[in-house]
Amino acid sequence: MKLNTIGLPVEESEFIIVELNVLLSSYQIYYQSLRGLHWNIRGRRFFDLHLKFEELYNDSQLKIDLIAERVLTLGGRPLHTFEDYIKFNQLPVGKNISNDVAGIELIVNSLSQLLKIEREILSKASEINDEGTNSMMSDFIVEQEKTIWMMNAWLEESL
Repeated sequence: MKLNTIGLPVEESEFIIVELNVLLSSYQIYYQSLRGLHWNIRGRRFFDLHLKFEELYNDSQLKIDLIAERVLTLGGRPLHTFEDYIKFNQLPVGKNISNDVAGIELIVNSLSQLLKIEREILSKASEINDEGTNSMMSDFIVEQEKTIWMMNAWLEESL
């Protein structure tokens, strides 16, 4: 079995690289949707949500960098064109959303989809003892589950 420079099997790492690039592409779309929400939000909750959306897109930007660096660590090449992001994205695209409820629902739907991708990566990385990828996915999952819970609590309040 051929191993890469960090001691993981090359063939199995290739699958993880592909899935990390799907996650990277989806995160780029999520990031852009959050920027749009930040810019376009209107209404009585503007001040709170404007800041929250900024917090979320800044966090997404950091995660995008972590994902790309993990692809490189595993011996792959991170996707970096809008064409690739659109091709491999698995999230809904938020366009011209100015309503608070619609914006929060987009975030919940996007994070739920990201969780599915991350859990698949976590499962495959566990099979080859890829602790670096496991750790990153676990951290993302814990944080996103909490964000979904909070967003759903907000949605209940707004009904």
